[in-house]
Formats: sequence, C-alpha cells, structure tokens
Amino acid sequence: MLSVQNLSVRYNGRLALEDVSFELPDGHMLGVIGPNGAGKTTLIRAISGVVQPVSGTVVVDGQDLATLPSQQRARKMAVVPQARNLPPAFTAWETVLMGRTPYLDWLGTLSEQDEAICQSAMERTSTYELAERRTGELSGGEQQRLLLARALAQQTPLLLLDEPTTHLDLHYQYSLMEQVQALVSQDKMTVLVALHDLNLAARYCDLVMLLVGGKICIFGTPDEVLKADILSPAFGLPLNVLQPKGNGTLIFPKL
Repeated sequence: MLSVQNLSVRYNGRLALEDVSFELPDGHMLGVIGPNGAGKTTLIRAISGVVQPVSGTVVVDGQDLATLPSQQRARKMAVVPQARNLPPAFTAWETVLMGRTPYLDWLGTLSEQDEAICQSAMERTSTYELAERRTGELSGGEQQRLLLARALAQQTPLLLLDEPTTHLDLHYQYSLMEQVQALVSQDKMTVLVALHDLNLAARYCDLVMLLVGGKICIFGTPDEVLKADILSPAFGLPLNVLQPKGNGTLIFPKL
C-alpha cells in the first residue's frame, strides 16, 4: 500500500529526515515512535505532500504521489492532525463534510450519498450527536474524534495520524486507538500513526518503526523493536520492558 524510498527532507539547512525507506503492506498499522525532534511529524507531512522532500519517492497503491494532482492524492490518503486549530465557527457537521471535498464537482455540490457517508463516519466515531455544535465548543477529545470522522468521510485506503492521543485523557486515548484498530481489522485500512506513548504502540500496532535524528533505527514487529536495549539509548532514559503472560507489553522508566 505505502512504499517510501530514500526520502530526505531539509529544514533550515539541516536534514530533518535522511534516506528513509520502508514498506507498509495493506491492512497493517505502523506505529512511528521516537524522541521529540526525531522526525515523526515531518515524515507524515512529507508523505502527505505538505512539505517537499529534497529526494526520494512516496508510492501509494502503486502510484507515485508526486505525479498526482492534489485532488487525486486526497483520494489516496487522509490525514488526522492533532486537534489544535479547527475553525471554531464551523459546526461539527460542516467540518466532517469537508472530507468529501476530493469528490465534489467544480461547484462543490454535495449529494445525498456524500451526506450519508458523512453521517456514517460520525456515527462510527460517536460524533453525530455533536453535529450542530460549533467546533470551538468541543473538548479536545471530541475534536480529535471529529477529525477522525472527517478522515473517514474522505474514504481513502491509507490513513495517517499525527500523535492523535496527545493531550487526551486515558479514556479518550484508548477509545480513539480502539476505533483506529477497528478500521484496520474490519475495513482493511492501512494506517501509519505517530505516537509518543510506547505502550499504545505495543498494544495496537502490528509494526513499529523507531526514528531517531531523522533516521530509521529499526523497523519490525513490536517484539523486535520494543526492547529495553533498543529504546533506552534512543530516548536517553533507562527503560523497563515487561511482557507479562497474557497481558501484552508494559514499558516504563527504571526508578
């Protein structure tokens, strides 16, 4: 589904990403982890076309994204940013309708089918009851679910999420990740998600990539990547990684 080859991005004279290459198959969730400044957000922006790389290619579903117009790219992938700057005057319903933009004619006419798709997306993310409320009135968790609904309304095979659980309480963190995991297991979507929380990566992702200094340190399954001898030097902190039988992986600092 997603092939990134030799991707490099330069910011202010320095390489924010350097020669990044990986393959993400259909129907998998890749968790991108790493310390602050590792390049996680830059990677998502480069894949989605927000920033232009100095070299490298991004191929989605067999098509080089650099060769596609923006409308066609928006039919290939949807991006869920952190909920920070939603226009406060728009209603939740109007916000989700924006997800249909890549499919509208030049007049921007919405069909009954477009509205049905948006309603379904909001129902799946438990945001339909918020439809008439202004986004500026919503909590961070509600806004983040709304952004996910907008991405679902876009109906793309690839979903990119930039640290979607930041600033959310535990309930909303796990609720959001459960919804994303359902998209992978039930809808066979392909997901790349940047995460701060290593335990969320261990619980929900079937592939994990560790970025440090704009370079890939390791790419593999959670069991291969989430090891104390790999994570501790990357984060500059001694970590314990426990795998209690039947309880998944637990990662926490050594005291």
